[in-house]
Amino acid sequence: MTSSQQTPEPDGHDGHGDAGHGHGHTHSHGPAAPVSRHLRRVIAAVLIPFATAVVVGLVVLWPGGAPEHERTGVGFDRQTYQGEVVSVEQVDCKDVNAAQVPPTGDTSTPEGREAVDAQQGQCEKATIEVTSGPDKGRTFTEIVQPDAPRQLDQGQGVVVAYAPDAPRDLQYSVTDVNRKVPLTVLALIFAVVVVLVGRMRGVMALISLALSFLILTFFILPAILQGSNPLVVAVIGSSAIMLIALYMCHGLSARTSVAVLGTLISLLLIGLLGSLFIGWASLSGNTDDNTGLIHGLYPDIDMSGLLLAGIIIGSLGVLDDVTVTQTSAVWELHQADPRMGPRALYRAGIRIGRDHIASVVNTLVLAYAGAALPLLLLFSIAQSSVGTVANSELVAEEIVRTLVGSIGLVASVPVTTALAALVVSADRPGDRAPEKRSSRGGRRRRAK
Repeated sequence: MTSSQQTPEPDGHDGHGDAGHGHGHTHSHGPAAPVSRHLRRVIAAVLIPFATAVVVGLVVLWPGGAPEHERTGVGFDRQTYQGEVVSVEQVDCKDVNAAQVPPTGDTSTPEGREAVDAQQGQCEKATIEVTSGPDKGRTFTEIVQPDAPRQLDQGQGVVVAYAPDAPRDLQYSVTDVNRKVPLTVLALIFAVVVVLVGRMRGVMALISLALSFLILTFFILPAILQGSNPLVVAVIGSSAIMLIALYMCHGLSARTSVAVLGTLISLLLIGLLGSLFIGWASLSGNTDDNTGLIHGLYPDIDMSGLLLAGIIIGSLGVLDDVTVTQTSAVWELHQADPRMGPRALYRAGIRIGRDHIASVVNTLVLAYAGAALPLLLLFSIAQSSVGTVANSELVAEEIVRTLVGSIGLVASVPVTTALAALVVSADRPGDRAPEKRSSRGGRRRRAK
């Protein structure tokens, strides 16, 4: 593990100022101070077996693709193609809804109000052309009610579902709009902003992000569908993502290795707590149409294990941020004052970490609350008590997910801070590699 490092100034600083005492929520701390060969051997003795185990796990559990199944035509399990709205014309709803049950006039029930509305107002009759698949060029019509949440416009791209067993006139239907262009533009803006601000770090972050999605797409998801234990798959996949992301973005250094160890310990804690409370709370993991469809198609999948795998993967991204920040803080504190022992470094680092704890806990809680907002609104409409809402499996899953992830995040602060303080204090400066002069400005580089 080597990296260039400027020779510290006599006051113990490295030319970047006293970064330890002004540490904010950032990873831009510059190169880490070099460490001794002895310390590098100790870290390598821990991480090399771990990385080897991850590689072996990837090879042994590699699925080779998702298993085939017969399409049910339900939900997402439908054959879809691309389409385009050729024309849209206004028609009387009474004419196009003539085959429906006539309204009773009773609007006191939702069914009655829907029946009355179906006979009133102006509907849209859209002509859709299939633009991909074996029936490319074929057209069909779609009736859009005036109160439908999704309206169609001429020239708009859509996603159409194909039902081969249905009558010819009903084989195609619009299931969604085509959002590829706006999503692609947004992704490009994101990439440009990351590269402009992060420069080479930003480029490496984007590469690691792409590799993370590849592991998720080609290993984690297919392996679970093939019947492998979701928890084992999630641990191996998350570990691979963690190693790739941290070392690519922050360099092959002792400081990054400590962050990896802190992240690993925290993930193990989250896995143990998640397994305990998912079993104790009797959470099945099968709570909505999507999970029900998965269970129906692949009944051998352990749905509660899938829930635990989701908790581990969902916590990984925030964990990386916490552990890297805490490790960097301790390293900078040590560079600012090399005389500080492990206890002093831990106390100073944990003071920084306490500010970090509040922000990451809020991040997780608000993220899950935002995702479950429609569900919470339904409970509010039903005027259910807090106890009733919390006891329902849908909400209980989110509570367990949030609290277990938050416990792991909070625990990662003292764990990583303690590891970093011990490692940087155990360094043996006299055992470092000889310094080599660089070709620029007389500055020297030292092996890390």
